[in-house]
Amino acid sequence: MRALAALRERLALRPDDLLRDATYRRLWTSILISSFGGQITMLALPLTAAVLLHATPTQMGLLTAMEILPFALLSLPSGVWLDRVRKLPVYVVGELTIAVAVASVPLAAWMGWLSMTWLYVVGLLIGCVYTVAGSAAQIVLTQVVSRDRLVEAHAKNALASSGAEVAGPGVAGLLIKIAGAPVALLADALLLLFSAVILRGVRVHERFDGLAKPHFWRDLKAGLRFVASQRLLLVLAGLLGLWQMSHHAAMVVQILFATRRLGLSEQAVGLSYVGLGVGTVLASMLGHRISARLGPGPSLTVGIAICSAGWLLLAVAPLSALGVAAFATMLMLFGFGAVLVFINFLALRQAVTPQPLLGRMTSTMRWMTVLPAGPGALLGGWLGEHVSLRASLAFAGLTALTAAVIAWRLALIRELRVLPSPDDAEASIGAEAAVRPPLASQPQAAG
Repeated sequence: MRALAALRERLALRPDDLLRDATYRRLWTSILISSFGGQITMLALPLTAAVLLHATPTQMGLLTAMEILPFALLSLPSGVWLDRVRKLPVYVVGELTIAVAVASVPLAAWMGWLSMTWLYVVGLLIGCVYTVAGSAAQIVLTQVVSRDRLVEAHAKNALASSGAEVAGPGVAGLLIKIAGAPVALLADALLLLFSAVILRGVRVHERFDGLAKPHFWRDLKAGLRFVASQRLLLVLAGLLGLWQMSHHAAMVVQILFATRRLGLSEQAVGLSYVGLGVGTVLASMLGHRISARLGPGPSLTVGIAICSAGWLLLAVAPLSALGVAAFATMLMLFGFGAVLVFINFLALRQAVTPQPLLGRMTSTMRWMTVLPAGPGALLGGWLGEHVSLRASLAFAGLTALTAAVIAWRLALIRELRVLPSPDDAEASIGAEAAVRPPLASQPQAAG
């Protein structure tokens, strides 16, 4: 009984824990549910292409590129629009739209219509939602959580996602084995519907005062000028752009490497992806502490380097049981590194941006960082088809390693130990604000 009581005490939330806040807890629960469904789609969609439709590496690259294309086309205008509308309804509609898109795949398979073109359209639609509703979701968090706790909030959100990543791949692999990859997507659609119902109950208060009469081109230019005026945002965009290029070059071939070179079944691939969940859970639990000890800049650099190590490991892995272990290890290292990258990247860019510019900043930064992902996916697919799958993985690892070295050599990132803060909103709207260091007396999210 004493041991049980001690365990209960250790697991109890601190009095100031964010999960004690009912509004944040509801948002967190929705993220957990939709992330679980996302694990199904992450496996089922590429497996449908690779196994059922026998896609080539180039076609896999095109499928990934279709999900990225909307970022290039819609990010900037959607940012202007988001700064003028309520974000939560956009977030909810996005969840419902993806539910419809993924549910169309098993329907098309049943009707005999399923093809790579169908998957391209589904990927394009999912990319459109991620571009617009994904930005809205990031802003909703800033309406629920104070800025000095953004790193903690992003770490907890990552914990929700990583919890799904531990159990999700195994369940997804089992569903795919029993029902087939297309039918398994129905489970994601149902989970997204449940997530949307939960989100409808989240209470946020949005203010639009202090803004001039809407004018699309003026507002778009103000957002661009603001990002261009912030050296920190420009450097972060460059580093994350290289990381995204690496990530997508590896992503288009890693399923092919696992199924065609290592000979793994769909279920075995799903079980290997548990390694991704383990990595993200560890980083989600430790990420806030690591950021507090090293600082958000060095923590982001370490995350990029860890991802690089995983891709380089798989690039030289033998085609044996050791290669299977290397595949799972790569996924674990990627999960750990990616969480470190994003909880610090998102917190940094939100911390320096006043509320009236969050939509335009978020969309501009997403446009700048995801734009290199398309060429990365296409190059990864081309290398995989015309050179070797290992060449794609090696390219990903070396590009990410280059980004980590650049980040470490830049004093702006290496010496960034606490979250900065923005100047006042009026100056920011004119894109004339400068990032100022936080006062020593102010509490910091990293502390």
